[in-house]
Amino acid sequence: MFTIDTHTHIIPQHIPDYAKKFGYGEFITLDHHEAGRAWMMQGSKRFREIVENCWSPEVRIKEMEQHRADVQVICTIPVMFSYWAKPEHGLEISQFLNDDIAATVNKYPDKFIGLATVPLQDTKLAIQGLERCMKMGYKGVQIGSNVNNNNLHEPELVEFFTACQDLNAAILVHPWQMMGQEHMGKYWLPWLVGMPAEISRAICSMIFGGVFEKLPKLRVCFAHGGGSFLPTISRIEHGWDCRPDLVAIDNKENPKNYLGKFWVDSHVCDHKMLQYVMDLVGADKIVQGSDYPFPLGEAVPGDLVRTAPFSDADKRKIMGESAKAWLGLSS
Repeated sequence: MFTIDTHTHIIPQHIPDYAKKFGYGEFITLDHHEAGRAWMMQGSKRFREIVENCWSPEVRIKEMEQHRADVQVICTIPVMFSYWAKPEHGLEISQFLNDDIAATVNKYPDKFIGLATVPLQDTKLAIQGLERCMKMGYKGVQIGSNVNNNNLHEPELVEFFTACQDLNAAILVHPWQMMGQEHMGKYWLPWLVGMPAEISRAICSMIFGGVFEKLPKLRVCFAHGGGSFLPTISRIEHGWDCRPDLVAIDNKENPKNYLGKFWVDSHVCDHKMLQYVMDLVGADKIVQGSDYPFPLGEAVPGDLVRTAPFSDADKRKIMGESAKAWLGLSS
């Protein structure tokens, strides 16, 4: 069964010390404290420990063989977005990250497909970065669920989405900078509670802001099965119905009408939830996505779908065919 893992993260093995170069900020650096292991440092704080499958394409390919994945879609780790940085510095960082991904794709074109990152804190520079990457052979872009707490319906982001549609660029929306995380320091709650909420925030913003109405050919995939959006869609619809004066002010369409008009990945951790998602959006709008290589990702990428009580036809769609449609691949 041909498999495209649409949601995996990668980072360069060595990162410049941008805080030292730019003179401000807690930019990520890597402390390679032992062979094959490194601490992602956010300023002087340890953000996360990673191992060599996070930067080595050769290690990734070996693990892909073990996981029966034919292709990985690779994109940066969201903490690298750096939307908070000065725009020109965000552009420099994004170009560095994108050049590294492009080098990996060019070296192993049958194994990897790249999604770019762009400095969304400045629309003009973001579009400039997107145009550069699409000319380099990228299939799309990964963006955050918000941009410095601005939601995805804001006019400057609609301008960027218009460029994505015009350039035939797929979009992966990934949670980041989780709302309320300063109040959730214990129990890993930003990752367990904040991330699902962030994706619902992003989907609702795009629906209620009329983004899908304005740009009907936009191809968007939301990570983590659409977060808490699909499990709460009936509540969201009820809010649209009972308080249109608060909800339906920019778009009169029922939010349920958009089910099946965007993609979500399969990383929902449970067969019953995956069945529920498929009932709502259809197998052709679910793509295999593992969040490899992180612990909160799927332990064995692809196993949830392979072991689900689905038809072989639906499994083929989720494991590869749906991704081809989202990414705009011809075959």
